[in-house]
Amino acid sequence: MEQLFTVWGEKLDRDNVLGEYPRPSLRREGWVCLNGLWDYVFTKRGKRPVKDASGNICWDGKILVPFSPEAALSGVGRQLMPDETLWYRRELPAGRAEAGTRILMNFGAVDTACRLLINGREAARHTGGYWPFSADITDFLKDSGNEAVLEVRDASDKGFYARGKQKLERGGMFYTATSGIWQTVWLEAVPENHIENVSADADADSGRVSFSIETAKKAHARVRIYEPAVMGYELSFGEIIAECTGVTDGKLTAFLEEPALWEPDSPFLYPYEIDCGEDTVSGYFAFRSFTVEPDRKGCLRFCLNHRPLFLRGVLDQGYWPDGLMTPPSDEAFVFDIEGAKKAGFNMIRKHIKIEPARWYWHCDRLGMIVWQDMVCGGGKYKMWYVAHLATLLSSLRAKPGDGARLLLARTSARGRRCFEWEMKETVRCLKNHPSIAAWVLFNEGWGQFDTKHLTEELKGLDPTRPVDSASGWFDVGSGDFESVHHYYLKLPKKTDPYRAYVLSEFGGYSWRVPGHCAFENEYGYRKYSSRRELNDAYKKLIEERERLVPSGLSGYVYTQLSDVEEETNGVFTWDRKVTKLDPIEGKLPEVRG
Repeated sequence: MEQLFTVWGEKLDRDNVLGEYPRPSLRREGWVCLNGLWDYVFTKRGKRPVKDASGNICWDGKILVPFSPEAALSGVGRQLMPDETLWYRRELPAGRAEAGTRILMNFGAVDTACRLLINGREAARHTGGYWPFSADITDFLKDSGNEAVLEVRDASDKGFYARGKQKLERGGMFYTATSGIWQTVWLEAVPENHIENVSADADADSGRVSFSIETAKKAHARVRIYEPAVMGYELSFGEIIAECTGVTDGKLTAFLEEPALWEPDSPFLYPYEIDCGEDTVSGYFAFRSFTVEPDRKGCLRFCLNHRPLFLRGVLDQGYWPDGLMTPPSDEAFVFDIEGAKKAGFNMIRKHIKIEPARWYWHCDRLGMIVWQDMVCGGGKYKMWYVAHLATLLSSLRAKPGDGARLLLARTSARGRRCFEWEMKETVRCLKNHPSIAAWVLFNEGWGQFDTKHLTEELKGLDPTRPVDSASGWFDVGSGDFESVHHYYLKLPKKTDPYRAYVLSEFGGYSWRVPGHCAFENEYGYRKYSSRRELNDAYKKLIEERERLVPSGLSGYVYTQLSDVEEETNGVFTWDRKVTKLDPIEGKLPEVRG
């Protein structure tokens, strides 16, 4: 293996790692970033770290948070195994809180299960490697000399928790497993009764926006809404155009006449500020609607603001050679999103991974539509069934169901309950982002079960977005899309008049660029030996697919945005230093509605 670095990893400032405020949709001033060097040590599971004769823990060294120990930028380069525990430690730049103030320690994500100790006392536990959590550490703090210790365990693909593409024995379409802290950690001081969460429900048809504000105790709140704008790198505020007030156990509602609509070419965002007692937070919302509606001929189409819009999508795994699941910088996120737009795509399918909140912020402000996958989990996948046999059955128009729990790696009742929690948490954390246009419940049968029931539950959690219930082969007729994958054999045609037809994965054309690949092995669905050969084939493929629009194709997702490890089928190389594919020529196919 050859270690690759992106340009952002090469110039990384280790004293200012991902220093942007990590939660743009619920921002406070006066926060303290805890990214940087922490002590670390690996132990056998159930064993505490060894201490020297003076009673001090013998640490293995320093790890650069928030990079996982498996990532080159962490400075560790070591895999956490299921029978091990990873311990972190750092001093906290905080003393006791002032009267009436609470100190929160926030984690963007820790993979997978962790326990937080403040000055040796347990302050919090959390399980779920892709979701944020906060710990109120106020009552554990001393006047000075405070320390935080985080104990982490990760079964990776040997357990049933959400893991996405992570695998301890990586290869092909599965990637190096990551563990531990992999998103920003930060402190913030808040009033005792503070805003814990905000949901802004904006209805483009009526101009109504309703705010649900969560606080521990009921309180009076005021919302100030500012004029809409296409945002720069950070949220900016103009003139106040509306206000609403109320108490936090109900909805606070405002009406705006002729709202500016969010669209890819004009992604208008409305900033707002909320005052609640002594607490103030800022965020943003947008007016837009994502629906599935019939065109003039009665064919169901994906629609933005009630107008059919063809989706030119690209699959995005969200991996980096130097940071793995963590970007080397915020600018790296922007490069990928803007690069996808320049390549001709108006949609990114975020593939069985949840990104840090700032990735969605950049999609919101740049006008990139997102199809968001739920992160798959379950037992060991039987690839002969969920990939090879399923591909053959799909080409024959056979549709295997989701009842074979052994074959679909969902025999654990606890694991099924866990997935249901993970689905709910995904919606809770991401539903405020206007760029997210659809939820993808299951991919290619990986851990799939009870699809119809879970689709209805998902629609109940978020009735404002369509659902792709089963991307790939195990379609049970639920959801809003007939969603097929095509890499080999014959492309299945549209058969369901009651759902929109999407090609949710295809292509995967590979060209291995010397000097920009980490591995000798090459994984792709068709392989080419030069840039010219690759682009000739790619152009022909895109033209063939877009000729299917009149017969019902509503969108497609090309595999994929960047190379990842052995997969060399990206628009960009894995280090993002070479662009392999030319931009798609021509305007979006017109869908008359």
